[in-house]
Amino acid sequence: MGSGRWSHDVYDAAERFRAAQGVGAFAYSDHHMSATPRHHWRAHRSLDPYGLRIRESRDSAEHPASVPIAVLFDVTGSMRRVPQVLQAKLPGLFGLLLRKGYVRDPQLLFGAIGDATCDRVPLQLGQFESDNRMDDDLGHILLEGGGGGQATESYELAMYAMARHTSLDCWEKRRRKGYLFIVGDEMPYGRVKAREVRDVIGDRIGEDIPTTAILAELRRTYEVFYILPAGTSYFGNRAVLDTWRGLLGQNVVELDDLNAVCETIALTVGLGEEAIDLAGGLADLRDVGSDAAPVVGRALESFRGHR
Repeated sequence: MGSGRWSHDVYDAAERFRAAQGVGAFAYSDHHMSATPRHHWRAHRSLDPYGLRIRESRDSAEHPASVPIAVLFDVTGSMRRVPQVLQAKLPGLFGLLLRKGYVRDPQLLFGAIGDATCDRVPLQLGQFESDNRMDDDLGHILLEGGGGGQATESYELAMYAMARHTSLDCWEKRRRKGYLFIVGDEMPYGRVKAREVRDVIGDRIGEDIPTTAILAELRRTYEVFYILPAGTSYFGNRAVLDTWRGLLGQNVVELDDLNAVCETIALTVGLGEEAIDLAGGLADLRDVGSDAAPVVGRALESFRGHR
């Protein structure tokens, strides 16, 4: 995947069409959940991880130096209206990466995380895309709004899928890692459960895998970040932050304003690619008319302070 080029005009046209038709951005979720009994809810076929083989980020003539960027967000009840805000803001991430040249050939994958202990749809994974098909993936995400209410969700199951079911040319050809951003407000479970892997993805792994072990496997090919945004049930929760810092060290970002998520991800990638320093990135935000520079500056200065 990853062919084609993203167009802001195409995105705007799709937004206008949805508005004219009275259709929400999460049309699949709205229709499926209203028309289907809960015990029959399932992921859209384009995001269903069951039987998943590989999500690929590949170089091409159009994109010879692909850089994969995966953004997976929690869609359980504790995240409240965060997924809707993210849907509106995330497509702008692509334009921001390109406008300032942080990454020449970005390829974005969007996905969603729930709770495999109780949700019908605990994992959804799109494709790595370079064009407006990424908008389709966002629109197909089911906003189940479930979760178990115990400050843990199945982030570790998503880590397993990304570690064992993605293939990246940036790593295989150039030994450069991709980027994975998990946007959530709770903790992972302590183990990837073999039963859940079988039921959700279809793999037979024989025994549970400690979350620390699957994360170590994942970090061989991805720089992994966790973003805890304001507006969630567990924003600022010390247990959640301490758990993730124990797993990811400095790669944990507290974000005071969810509306700055695109800019935060873009600057984090720009810093990782050594295309900018923080001061230059904040100046770039002001230059493109974003008012997020103060929020992003606080978030990333704090993040840098944990290095």
